[in-house]
Amino acid sequence: MANIAKTIVATGASSGLGFELVKQLLAQTQPYKFILGARDTKTTQAAFDGLKYDSSKHSLTIFPLELSNLKTVKAFSQQALDKVGQDKIDHLMLNAGIAIGSEKPGPYGSKWSEPYIVNHLSQHYLTHLLREKLEASRSRIVVVSSGAVRGVSDPSLLEEDVKGGSKTERSVYSATKFIQLLGAHWWRRQLQGKCHVVAVSPGLIPGTGLPRGTSMVFSNDHPDAKSIPEGAQSIYRAFTRDDFPEDPEQIFLTSWGEWWSKDIYKLSLDKNLQDKWCPSKDEIEKEEGLTS
Repeated sequence: MANIAKTIVATGASSGLGFELVKQLLAQTQPYKFILGARDTKTTQAAFDGLKYDSSKHSLTIFPLELSNLKTVKAFSQQALDKVGQDKIDHLMLNAGIAIGSEKPGPYGSKWSEPYIVNHLSQHYLTHLLREKLEASRSRIVVVSSGAVRGVSDPSLLEEDVKGGSKTERSVYSATKFIQLLGAHWWRRQLQGKCHVVAVSPGLIPGTGLPRGTSMVFSNDHPDAKSIPEGAQSIYRAFTRDDFPEDPEQIFLTSWGEWWSKDIYKLSLDKNLQDKWCPSKDEIEKEEGLTS
């Protein structure tokens, strides 16, 4: 009996770790149906076509998605749902991320900086838009996180750090990834008993496009450095692991395959903080000018 295709909806799969993970899955005997969002659909399509994967087994659809523009997030969600149809979404992978500062004004008139919108708000909004299908599918939501969440020591400064035009000298990347982790916890609470939410760190990966346009340098000589294929395997473990800890708040899977102790990310367990940084669908649409 042929395996039933598993459907994966994903952000951040046009290059780097996301592209590598899809590449590895396209080589499996398990069939997959990929629905991917990308800024440059033509270039991304050409890159995947170059893999010469078995298109009789796998399907791959790429829709336009510019995460700094929430209007495209709304359009992508509808295109993805139309493509899924009566099938289920087995996995939602939220992998997109940028590592830039927040000194520029927010895009499209937003009060928030581009890294905050891309790394958290837009993908949080996408989850809202897909929520009904995710619940019906009992999907697994994989949030690609980072050890950089440990860089936040005072959450009261987050708003100052991630607003557009911020002059902060603190790490905006750490701030946005910390807020993203707050979001993973919030969705875990919202979807408890319906969907699994796993946050995963791929490890320190030199060679990805993450630091593009910044002064960040990841050295291959770093003792914790991993290759892009290794990082993709770390993310894949979050798709397949079923040895969930008894404590439902222990959702963070490390790049070495262990469930991180809650003590390491204890600041992100504050439910009031989670609620603050996880606005409702309607609140997002109102604040970002998406309501008609």
